Amino acid sequence: MVDEQVALLVQRVQSHAKYQSITPEIVQRLAADALRRGLQGKTAVKEVRSKLHQIGGAYFKQRPDVRLWHSKLVSLPPHPEDPALKNFCRAAMQTHASTAERVPILGSFFQTCLASIAPVSSVIDLACGLNPLAIPWMPLSSGCSYHACDIYLDMLGFISRFLRHMEIDGSAEPCDLVSYVPPYTAQLAFLLKTIPCLEQLDKTVALPLLRSIPAEHILVSFPVRSLGGTKKGMPNFYRDHFYNITAGQNWQITEFSFSSELAFLVEK
Repeated sequence: MVDEQVALLVQRVQSHAKYQSITPEIVQRLAADALRRGLQGKTAVKEVRSKLHQIGGAYFKQRPDVRLWHSKLVSLPPHPEDPALKNFCRAAMQTHASTAERVPILGSFFQTCLASIAPVSSVIDLACGLNPLAIPWMPLSSGCSYHACDIYLDMLGFISRFLRHMEIDGSAEPCDLVSYVPPYTAQLAFLLKTIPCLEQLDKTVALPLLRSIPAEHILVSFPVRSLGGTKKGMPNFYRDHFYNITAGQNWQITEFSFSSELAFLVEK
């Protein structure tokens, strides 16, 4: 049962439209943490909203018009190679900073990173954002299963609809990766530009999360620029950071460098 003080703080945090579609579980955890640290009133509300902005809100270039996407999707053929479908996916991905940065390299990113394990038969997409819309560019096998999770309920509803439209066996569900990893086993897990966000909540989260992901391979990536567009030495910083995280693990790691993303394919 959620504590009354926590429930009240969650209600106040989610009274703003910007936070209403976030899964309540993560808001509850952040609210409980703020109250444990003695924060109260507007200070507590500001603290929780700040955390939610850091891990998700900052990446929306504009709030997605999910209802419009639903209505447009209905008229599109469920074929990965269809030009109209691809144009729709590109336009939608442009609304989220993380996937918008990947749009210019869609033609090479997944094909290059996954060449050694293609065709991929099953995927878990963790903190997926709008990445499932890149399915038309992924080297997936016929009949590939695709399970996605994120913290935004409205976006997950659309991703679920997209998977059904594409006749892909899969699901889209809420998850708080600091405390929970969906139990689907898969050949491949995506953890794209997610570790820096999670480390805003828990600086020690990365290695336990990587160990717990039930997949043979994990494609992990990091941004090479800030949201403001500056590099600030980020490629070298995140390269060193990732190898420090994984030091001592008996994993095979292959590195890939792109203009807008640094990626690592981990074989566990």
